[in-house]
Amino acid sequence: MNFLLSWVHWSLALLLYLHHAKWSQAAPTAEGEQKTHQVVKFMDVYQRSYCRPIETLVDIFQEYPDEIEYIFKPSCVPLMRCGGCCNDEGLECVPTEEYNITMQIMRIRIHKVQHIGEMSFLQHNKCECRPKKERARQEKKSVRGKGKGQKRKRKKSRYKSWNFPCGPCSERRKHLFVQDPQTCKCSCKNTDSRCKARQLELNERTCRCDKPRR
Repeated sequence: MNFLLSWVHWSLALLLYLHHAKWSQAAPTAEGEQKTHQVVKFMDVYQRSYCRPIETLVDIFQEYPDEIEYIFKPSCVPLMRCGGCCNDEGLECVPTEEYNITMQIMRIRIHKVQHIGEMSFLQHNKCECRPKKERARQEKKSVRGKGKGQKRKRKKSRYKSWNFPCGPCSERRKHLFVQDPQTCKCSCKNTDSRCKARQLELNERTCRCDKPRR
């Protein structure tokens, strides 16, 4: 009886093994393909996604926008640039250490001979999460503004004339006058010395160089 049960167990195990082998042959996994049930651990995900230098394909025209007469081969280059996530939305991944790398790039001019030349590109060596520029600027502005309410009011009144344009100095010959937008005071573009150089006199009312009165 025990022999019969053992034989049944071995038969079932053999059938399951053959079925699994047949299924594996029918649907083979591609070379290098990861298993669908594989789970990437948290620390691996965190370390690979955090702010760090990452190889990035950068368009050459982005680095050399003025050289539009050339066609570059390749058109983009692999560079180490800062990328990834920071733990706070107010932070951004920025480079703290940079260096230049020289690469050989083919330059092509239309209807002209192509040649391979050396071009320099910037790479990032170290990266850090630092406050975003806009946020840092706003915080700096708010710190400066503390305890300076009176100064801010004076500054506002000083530029009040910008909001209310002054009247014209002259309806006919506006090009002869210069007007101070803060005080609305009009003055002449011509100077007395300039008029005298032409043997004329400055008329301060019309701002023209007139003939001297006899």
